[in-house]
Amino acid sequence: MPDTAPKKRFALPREIRLILSFGSLIFVLAYLVLPLSGPARHSLPLLASVNPLLVIIGVALEVSAILAYVELTRTVMHPYAPSRLNTLRVNMAALAISHVVPGGTVPAGAFSFRIFNELCVPKETNAFGLAAQGAGSAVVLNIIFWIALVISIPLNGFSPAYGFAALIGVFLLMAFFGTILLITRGQRHADAWLRAIARHVPSLNPDAITALLAKVADRITLLIANRRKLWWAFTWATLNWLLDATCLWVFLWSFGVVVSPIDLLVAYGLANVLAAIPLTPAGLGVVEGVLITSLVGFGVPHSQAILAVLAYRLVNFWIPIPLGGVAYASWQWRRPADIRPAKASGSDPL
Repeated sequence: MPDTAPKKRFALPREIRLILSFGSLIFVLAYLVLPLSGPARHSLPLLASVNPLLVIIGVALEVSAILAYVELTRTVMHPYAPSRLNTLRVNMAALAISHVVPGGTVPAGAFSFRIFNELCVPKETNAFGLAAQGAGSAVVLNIIFWIALVISIPLNGFSPAYGFAALIGVFLLMAFFGTILLITRGQRHADAWLRAIARHVPSLNPDAITALLAKVADRITLLIANRRKLWWAFTWATLNWLLDATCLWVFLWSFGVVVSPIDLLVAYGLANVLAAIPLTPAGLGVVEGVLITSLVGFGVPHSQAILAVLAYRLVNFWIPIPLGGVAYASWQWRRPADIRPAKASGSDPL
């Protein structure tokens, strides 16, 4: 008798469909529609003069930046850090999510927390590690930006956009260090506030909140006391930003433009600080607009600035989306035996 049972249809997970749909639409607009109109159309003939070796170097630098971020993740999650491969998969999937959803750091962070939890990273280590990774990385970016500004302003003058971006950085630093101070030095006050809030939320247990706060405070104190670990976290965060900025510098060079590293860091820092405002996914449009405008202001020809920034964003923003989609799919279709608990050890994961 013929088999009349309905066959199960293959369907992509909803999150992957979202990534592919939004990513494809925005990519078509940014790389197929916009380049055919306005000033960008006049830049296209310059593609024939691009240096392919420098393009390869630029891609390698971006890969190195991603690997530096993996090491940052593993450092703040020590001693429960998953393997480098698993951490890379989680980071790439989270990166893809953040690149297609406005304010995407929130769902990306939730995804990372869930997967690291499946990898048996303790919840307090998981929560603290992800928070320290994101906030600490942003602090490092602002430090790099401010140092570049201090050097650049006497040479190139001051722009109102610099002050606006620096003000955002001040609020970020105040929030970051204020939170650390509150948790470590004012734990009783923080505990009282959180318990008062938890009493009005039926699904929250005040005792569980208190226990989690105590464990997070212990993690913060442990990281601050471990200067070697703190230094490595700062080093990996700095390398992540500088390698990514160098990727942009190399792409400019590939189109025949050599720009001052200080000027580039000012433009790069300004674009990424302003991109922290959650208007578009990962600052899409904001980063490109600010980078092109700033680089032109520093003397880069408009045509080269457009092509170099678009090429850089292709590697920095677009390519991680399908790669992250593949990483996400690997978690959806993995076998249960594919996950191994993260084992704590006294050895350094670096």
